Amino acid sequence: MNNYSQLLLRFSALFAVIGVLLGTHMAGSGSNAFRPIHTHILVGGWLTIFAWALYYKVFYPKVNMLAKLHVWSAIIGSIGLSVGMWLQYLKPFHLPDIFVLIFYIGGGMVLLISFTMFFLLTILYGEKRCID
Repeated sequence: MNNYSQLLLRFSALFAVIGVLLGTHMAGSGSNAFRPIHTHILVGGWLTIFAWALYYKVFYPKVNMLAKLHVWSAIIGSIGLSVGMWLQYLKPFHLPDIFVLIFYIGGGMVLLISFTMFFLLTILYGEKRCID
């Protein structure tokens, strides 16, 4: 489980760097075009994934498969939602609207499933362990 904590911590750090870069870009350019993407990257990516990394450091879930699905759906969903939102709002590649919508909604749905699995993990969690 400590591997889950470490993996989530690394992805949260990546989201933090991307979020700060977007914030710096917005401040320097005077444009708020990235505001919704910036917000979702920091809250849905950095903050949430960091909190889940702490959870896996403190608790040892009884249902290992659920934990594995949770971790990977958190990563995939956060990336999918953030990239999908970027494609939807800024249209950098002029992709077909249906593709962008499926990508955006798909990422959000995977993240929603991840939140639901986390809820289940908190109900089914195992023993609290000492932080090493």
